[in-house]
Amino acid sequence: MTDGQQNRPINPWIIALTVTLATFMEVLDTSVANVSLPHIAGSLSSGQDESTWILTSYLVSNAIVLPMSGWFSALIGRKRFYMSCVALFTVSSFLCGLAPSLGWLIFFRVVQGAGGGGLQPSEQAILADTFPPKQRGMAFAVYGMAVVLAPAIGPTLGGWITDNFDWRWIFFINIPVGILSLFLTQRLITDPPYLQEKKRSTFRVDYIGLGLLAVGLGFLQVVLDKGERDDWLSSHFILTFSIISVVCLVALIFWEWFHEHPIIDLHLFRERSFAIGNLLMFLVGFALLSSTVLLPLFMQTLLGYTAERAGFALMPGGFAIIICMPLVGFLLSRYDARRLLLFGLAMLSFSLFHMTTFDTLIDFRTVATARVFQAMGLAFLFVPINTAAYAFLPKGKNNEASGLINLARNVGGSVGISIVTTMLDRRAQFHQQNLSDHLYNGNSHFSAALHSMTQMFVARGASLSQATHQAYALMGQLLGQQATTLAYIDNFWLLGVATMAMIPFVFLMKKVKPGGAIAVH
Repeated sequence: MTDGQQNRPINPWIIALTVTLATFMEVLDTSVANVSLPHIAGSLSSGQDESTWILTSYLVSNAIVLPMSGWFSALIGRKRFYMSCVALFTVSSFLCGLAPSLGWLIFFRVVQGAGGGGLQPSEQAILADTFPPKQRGMAFAVYGMAVVLAPAIGPTLGGWITDNFDWRWIFFINIPVGILSLFLTQRLITDPPYLQEKKRSTFRVDYIGLGLLAVGLGFLQVVLDKGERDDWLSSHFILTFSIISVVCLVALIFWEWFHEHPIIDLHLFRERSFAIGNLLMFLVGFALLSSTVLLPLFMQTLLGYTAERAGFALMPGGFAIIICMPLVGFLLSRYDARRLLLFGLAMLSFSLFHMTTFDTLIDFRTVATARVFQAMGLAFLFVPINTAAYAFLPKGKNNEASGLINLARNVGGSVGISIVTTMLDRRAQFHQQNLSDHLYNGNSHFSAALHSMTQMFVARGASLSQATHQAYALMGQLLGQQATTLAYIDNFWLLGVATMAMIPFVFLMKKVKPGGAIAVH
């Protein structure tokens, strides 16, 4: 038992489950509303494009609060900050469910995202301070199950709730979870001594850093979410937001580096393992959320799956995470974290390259198996990354570090989704143009296929003229389907190559002594 729990003989695993409860709820909310957008838009008499701000507003405020969570924890105390975040998230969830218009729903989502932004970093810091070194790998495995599993089941759960009840219940389900989390946190969790000492010292608010951080990350999130719809830099709106974001983030780096009381402690990146850990966590967010977007789309648009069936195809991956996470925590007590990272990257890249063999004839088992391999790779990345990243940080820096590493994962997810959705559209156009070049009457294969289709429609009772038109329409449909399939394959190749490119960075990390993981205090 560490310093923060010396006076209270509470089982640390109860504390782990307590803080994981709220984090699972928060991570789930980042994706649970995705499939409900058409229903929300129709209910509130708004357009489909306008309704996407329901997602964007949450991500913007969430991204802004994430890196500031360590500063807030030191300012008012981690327990108080954590409970404030849970309370804010719960109340705003209730208000989201009652929202009478789209404008109010977006406003309440901003508040909800601000409350949710402090939950994950606070939980990581609580776990790092609660568990002795030999148990921290397993503790982070419990946390990892919540963070990696929630985005996978979010769309399926949201669709089921919307189809069987009402979209407002995707927000109302947070209320009992939030109340239970507040009750347990109040009873079980205390701040460690070093944070209690910090609270007594005088803090000066870094207003300039706060402003640069809010504008820089907020505008970046809007660009990533809206860029594809507005054709990126050809839009004056996106171009303006991009410039403002870059200027603010660059200015933030210089300002925070030299400021005496910074909002975010960028000096943590001097520690090599922490810097590389953030890079790898960026990749985890990139691969996890990108594939969570790509696979359901692939199954529903090309394989003809319903949303529920697509969710069932992803479900075995969730079970794989549940099984692998405790195994990873156990292995970390016996092996260097870098070995597990190498295995995780190799497994993840293998699964992504395997997905490049997908076509429109694959069966349910093929998709589910590929997702299982991917889930195994992610399970062997999440916990070892945290282990290696926290291992050599100075005492008392867990709060600041957790905010930055969670921000890396969230931004990675946003960047990944923006890239794959853009590539999906652009590469589909590219492949359609290339395939069209081969469709002309002088091409014997095209002529034979067209003749065969025409005869098929004639046999069904169509006239020769009607059958010819129907054959051309079917040929165009098949062309678009094949072009889209190739675009998905290009995306899987990109994700696989990006994963493989991370392998050399693992060798640059410091060796972590087995059983001495995460934050040597």
